Amino acid sequence: MQGNVEKPMYIRFLVSNAAAGSVIGKGGSTITEFQSKSGARIQLSRNHETFPGTSDRIIMVSGAIDDILKAMELILGKLFDELNVEDNEDVGPRTKVRLIVPNSSCGSIIGKGGATIKSLIEDSQAGIKISPLDNNFYGLNDRLVTLTGTLDEQMQAIDLILSKLCEDPHYSQAMHAPFSYAATYYSMSYAPNGTGGKFPNHKEDRSNSITIGVPDEHIGLVLGRGGRNIMEISQVSGARIKISDRGDFMSGTTDRKVTITGSQRAIHQAECMIMQKVANATERMMD
Repeated sequence: MQGNVEKPMYIRFLVSNAAAGSVIGKGGSTITEFQSKSGARIQLSRNHETFPGTSDRIIMVSGAIDDILKAMELILGKLFDELNVEDNEDVGPRTKVRLIVPNSSCGSIIGKGGATIKSLIEDSQAGIKISPLDNNFYGLNDRLVTLTGTLDEQMQAIDLILSKLCEDPHYSQAMHAPFSYAATYYSMSYAPNGTGGKFPNHKEDRSNSITIGVPDEHIGLVLGRGGRNIMEISQVSGARIKISDRGDFMSGTTDRKVTITGSQRAIHQAECMIMQKVANATERMMD
């Protein structure tokens, strides 16, 4: 097995829409330049694909660890420079960057009794705070890790955090669905006339509909033998459930589309039951 240096890794963090624009650059020139300079791949969520509970988009940088660090330095350096132009201070500004880390991987950053996070803070001199899970969002399994400091302090913290996450087998599995929040949380919003809004335009409570993504390999479990599971979920929740045809995926993923229609309560319950089946499958694969 190759060393950690070569293992493909990734890091995800939040940027405001304006900051996303400056990372992309005119006609994509900046992001292209950063990718070729660093050797890492830089992907951005679309402007409506935000992290639940924020209006921020998500950047994912993937590749070998050294390449990721080069790309992060270029991206954060650019964002720092722009801040500095505004602040016009002599001292390097201290800013924040919010990393997205799966809940199951936060333990490897916190450590026993908080020992790891304490040493990360001491070694990097950056402020490091881990937010609790936001329970307002259904199925959200990611937490935000906020790093505060100068560019050097943040980079040092990112380097140390990445080397911890690199040792965590769960972390690399989340690489395949970097921006999948949009599917679960915001598809509630599209009224039939095409006007999007945060909430469904429900003149009639029966006609809400959401579409969630379920990994192709787990669709069988949701369906059950001869469609048994999906019929049961439908009966218990009172929602109608439709699964997209083979090969018809949520855009940019290999997740099949599962459309759930009914009252909000029915949708909520059906989604819960579906996610539970998927979660059980994922745990079995990890054992």
